[in-house]
Amino acid sequence: MPVSDPLPFERPATPEPVLGPTGRPLPDLPEPRPLTSHGHARVISMCNQKGGVGKTTTTINLGASLAEYGRKVLLVDFDPQGSLSVGLGLNPHEMELTIYNLLMERDVEVSEVVVKTGVEGMDLLPSNIDLSAAEVQLVHEVAREQTLQRVLAPALEHYDVILIDCQPSLGLLTVNALTASDGVIVPLECEYFALRGVALLKTTIDKVRERLNPKLEIDGVLGTMYDGRTLHSREVMERLVQAWGDTVFHTVIRRTVKFSDSTVAGEPITTYASSSSGADAYRQLAKEVLARWPDA
Repeated sequence: MPVSDPLPFERPATPEPVLGPTGRPLPDLPEPRPLTSHGHARVISMCNQKGGVGKTTTTINLGASLAEYGRKVLLVDFDPQGSLSVGLGLNPHEMELTIYNLLMERDVEVSEVVVKTGVEGMDLLPSNIDLSAAEVQLVHEVAREQTLQRVLAPALEHYDVILIDCQPSLGLLTVNALTASDGVIVPLECEYFALRGVALLKTTIDKVRERLNPKLEIDGVLGTMYDGRTLHSREVMERLVQAWGDTVFHTVIRRTVKFSDSTVAGEPITTYASSSSGADAYRQLAKEVLARWPDA
C-alpha cells in the first residue's frame, strides 16, 4: 500500500439518541437521593380548568410514587366533587371534618383533618360537596386569596411535598391553591380542545404571580391519556412541545384501563398494579419531577 494512501480504519458510529413520545431525546434521570430529614414542603397545584384531563389520577399516583422514593407527601383534595378522597377509598358522606372546616372554622387545626391513606408516607386532607359553599363564603373574607396558604402553613414542616388537586375551574378556590403554591403541574389530555384552554390557564397563573405570589412557577406540563397509535395524539403532543418547549415533561401518561380499575379499588396504580406500564410511568414522572426541583 502506498504511503500516501489513507489508513483503512472506520470511525465508530455514534449511536442515535432514543426519542421519547414528545419527540425529544429521553434524559437519563438519576435515582432520587434518600432524605435524612423531612420538612420545608414544596407545594404544588395540579391545575387545569378543563375537567377529565387526569388531575386527580396524577395527584394520587404521583403522590404515591414520591412516597415510594421516601418523601413524606400530603394530598389536598380541593375539589368539591371530592374525587381525590373517593379515589383513595373514603366515603364523602362519612367525613366528620374536611378541608371546608379547616378553611372556615378558626378553631380547627390541620392535624385534626388529616387522615392516613393506605400508602405509607402519604396523608390526605379530604373534601366533599361542603367545599362548594366555601367559594361563596370566602368572597367576604379579608385576604380571601390567602386563606388556604394560612391554614396549610403548620403542615409545611411535617412534609416534603404537598400536592393540591384543584377543581376544574379558575375560580376563587383555584386562585387560593395557586397563591399557596410554589409550582404548578398542568396535566393536559392529548386532545385538541384541551390544548386550546391552556393559554387561558397561563394568563391566570401570570396574574397570580404578579399580584399575589411572586414565587409561583410552572413546574411542567404533563401529557396524559396519550395514544401513540393515533395521528391526533401525536400531533397534539408535537404542538404542545412547540408551544411550551422544555416545560413539557419527557414522561407521558398513556391510556390504560388499569387507571379506572385502581380508582374503583380505592388505591394508587403503584400498589394496585405495581408492574403495569401506568405505574412505571408515574414512577418515572416522580423521578423527573424531583430532578427539576432544587433541594429535592
